[in-house]
Amino acid sequence: MNSRLYELYKQHPIITTDSRNCPEGSIFMALKGASFDGNKFAQTALDKGCAYAVIDNPDYDKADGRHILVPDALVAYKELAREHRRQFDIPVIGITGTNGKTTTKELVSAVLAERYRVMHTEANYNNDVGVPKTLLRLAPEHQIAVVEMGASHPGDIKRLVDYVEPTCGLITNVGRAHLQGFGSFEGVMRTKGELYDYLRAHDGLTFVDAANPYLTKMVAERRLAPTETYSADAAKPAEVVGRVVSSAPFLCFEWQVRGQSTSHRVQSHLIGTYNITNMLAAIAVGLHFGVEASQISHALEAYVPSNNRSQLTVTAQNRLIVDAYNANPTSMRAALDNFAYMQVPHKMAILGDMRELGEASAEEHQHVVDHIAELGLTDVWLVGSEFAKTRCAYRKFADVEEVKEALAQHQPTDHYILIKGSNGIRLYELPALL
Repeated sequence: MNSRLYELYKQHPIITTDSRNCPEGSIFMALKGASFDGNKFAQTALDKGCAYAVIDNPDYDKADGRHILVPDALVAYKELAREHRRQFDIPVIGITGTNGKTTTKELVSAVLAERYRVMHTEANYNNDVGVPKTLLRLAPEHQIAVVEMGASHPGDIKRLVDYVEPTCGLITNVGRAHLQGFGSFEGVMRTKGELYDYLRAHDGLTFVDAANPYLTKMVAERRLAPTETYSADAAKPAEVVGRVVSSAPFLCFEWQVRGQSTSHRVQSHLIGTYNITNMLAAIAVGLHFGVEASQISHALEAYVPSNNRSQLTVTAQNRLIVDAYNANPTSMRAALDNFAYMQVPHKMAILGDMRELGEASAEEHQHVVDHIAELGLTDVWLVGSEFAKTRCAYRKFADVEEVKEALAQHQPTDHYILIKGSNGIRLYELPALL
């Protein structure tokens, strides 16, 4: 760690990575991407008000005391964040998983906020750049932190936990996503399991879904201890258990602590029975940190999603179940199962391609359309080049623009419409038209 850099940060505790946003006295980090080089904008950032610019290309070093040359600006950024994180002796909860990690992060944060001052990941800033940004938001008033970590390649979680240094954590689930980067489902398990590896090495506490066979296997293989468990399956013993009461359209469930006779009912604003495990995870974390049962239920009932995840949108013509931020085979199946389970009239589904599946893409998209047929859903629109290759009788569209044209000619009314696909398919543009 560049000790001089952290000393400068303490004097100028605002970091920017965007030369278009340069608060007076801030520090500019010259990060590089596939199509940009932050070194080229270092002088611009200084001219706009930054006190210093951290660069990693000597060609841009003006040797004026305001340019700080480092071997790698991204590494310096992450090491700066880790040094800052080490100034706080507070619980840090690390969350990862194939599906539900952002929703779980928000639910955990909402529950803990009933008792503590919480710093948590904003939006889904869960990668190499977003995680340091999150850690650098830690301030003396914070009593606990909740940090989301994402991954799309082997080793991604290991690199992140080495900077986050979580004291406890949970994996929401493991599924068939980002197979192009991971190579296989086993690659997904190994990478997500890097959080477990860190917690085991540092005697951290793990929260585990006892009803998930993959997670329980990963825990057993590592002989993880201590652990605290939750489960939506009454046959799987756990400290916190729950059961779905109804889901028409919002999830209502009951939960209780093992050994206690009192149960607690929660009427949530979330769509999907699959969200019960996310809720139970938040409950388990909250109980561990001393949040009262009544406070936990209050937090869960008050939470309203607003990020295109399990979100119900009521328009003048229809009710939309918008889950258009991301899609993979696991989350797509869960959304479709829940949609088929819902006892509501006039169902329609608009589904977009699932990205980053590599060689498994054709097979996985065919599995989806086959599953739709098994569920008995008939009014289905498929959007994207991968769904176009599938063998099925459902309506197909090349892209979202073709869908818009079809909607202009035929507007469905009084329907429950599931909208789900990878973000790049842009199905999030459709709610305004429905």
